[in-house]
Amino acid sequence: MRLRLALAGLLLVAAAQAKEPKRYQTGELLQMDSVQCGYDEKGAKSFAGEVLGTDDQHKKTKELLCQEYVLQSDRVIYRVRPKDDKHPVLLPVGEKAQFRLEKDKMLLRMEDLDDKEREYIVVSMMPRGESRSSK
Repeated sequence: MRLRLALAGLLLVAAAQAKEPKRYQTGELLQMDSVQCGYDEKGAKSFAGEVLGTDDQHKKTKELLCQEYVLQSDRVIYRVRPKDDKHPVLLPVGEKAQFRLEKDKMLLRMEDLDDKEREYIVVSMMPRGESRSSK
């Protein structure tokens, strides 16, 4: 009887912990920069070049730029990039954001935008300097 009560108590505790709401931190998006994040090369071999075996291939090289945001929380300043490089959403700078860190990524959402959680890669973290006056 005691064993059943103990097991039932354990199950209730586990169920309560599993449904705990996600805790978000708040911060402000200070700025957005376009940073170099690689190159895109397109080569065009002609049919005649393939048949004759010539190495005359024209390559077009294009520099790729990615969005990088500065997010300031209470204690840390984060530099983050969208994980989805093909379809990044432009976030409003100067607005409040809610975020949480999960494993190796940041999940960020903007209430004013669409309240959808998006994945970001944390590029760097810097402790926020306290303004102290030395007299």
